[in-house]
Amino acid sequence: AGATEKRRGGDDAQVDGHLNGITARIDGEVTAVHAEENQSVQVGQLLVELDPRDYQVALEQAQAQLLRAQAEARAANSNLPITQSSTQTNVSTSKSEISNTEAGVAAAERDQAAAASRLQEVEANNAKAQADVARYKSLVDKDEVSRSQYDQVVATAKALAAAVDSARSSAESAQKVVEQRRAQLDQAHSQMTLANVSAPNQIAISKANLQSGQANVKAMQAQVDRATLDLSYCKIVSPVSGVVSKRTAEVGEHVSKGQRILTLADLGDLWVTANFKESQLKQMHAGQSVTVTIDAFDQKFDGTIEAMPGATGSVTSLLPPENATGNYVKVVQRLPVRIRLKPGQQGLDRLRPGMSVVPKVWLK
Repeated sequence: AGATEKRRGGDDAQVDGHLNGITARIDGEVTAVHAEENQSVQVGQLLVELDPRDYQVALEQAQAQLLRAQAEARAANSNLPITQSSTQTNVSTSKSEISNTEAGVAAAERDQAAAASRLQEVEANNAKAQADVARYKSLVDKDEVSRSQYDQVVATAKALAAAVDSARSSAESAQKVVEQRRAQLDQAHSQMTLANVSAPNQIAISKANLQSGQANVKAMQAQVDRATLDLSYCKIVSPVSGVVSKRTAEVGEHVSKGQRILTLADLGDLWVTANFKESQLKQMHAGQSVTVTIDAFDQKFDGTIEAMPGATGSVTSLLPPENATGNYVKVVQRLPVRIRLKPGQQGLDRLRPGMSVVPKVWLK
């Protein structure tokens, strides 16, 4: 070790590594197992197969629901411009109806005014004719005019009286037409108001239906994605390269979601955990060189201290000691030190998690 170096050894150390528990992500019946105990597997290698039929049916159902949702969304998308055009047409029609009705009211009012003027004219002529009858009556009684002239005046008066009745009826009829036209104008204004109010509401409803249809499409697409994932989970592949251990899956067995079916020991990332006594850590620090001897085949490997511990093993155990509950007996504590083996050394591929080792730290 040299004059300036000394070694510090430990007798409580072992090889550590990642033990990856492979679990089922769905419920299903095992149809095939492609991994045996202690078999070496690579990343992506097929390990176990589950019966995919139920999940295939679920996927097809989700795809059908997606197609229906897409069709409904397309219909809602097509209905929006139709609704916009229809509401614009209703507003334009209401405006045209108001213009036409206003013209009708103006024409009816002109006809009513003409009928009123005609009535006044006929009433004036009738008044004159009735006065002529009275005057001619006195004249015919005095034989100052002939009977035929008197009869002619009487006939004219009767004709004008009848004309007054006719003109009065025409005036009343014209007045009723004016009232009808004004009622139609009020109705046209009401329809115009209704069209202006309902147009944006109808468009908003169509847009809401379109957004609802689009959201439904996304929801159905999510169900398809979920069903696709579930179907893919029927083939369980290795997430890492390693060695199979604790294989429990058997053909015909029903496994539940989250159930562990085998364990993979990741041999590509191994380290040594050495539990040194607390009295041995005084001069130890990260980066120091370490010589590790493997008990299984008496071979030495070079490494370095990768990290110093954060707590003692007793504190991090499942049942830590409760010294305050009874008589205290002082015990020398051990702390886990992580040692990283230098890569590229011959024989590293023979190491397995759990192997006992003897580490010797070179203190400087």
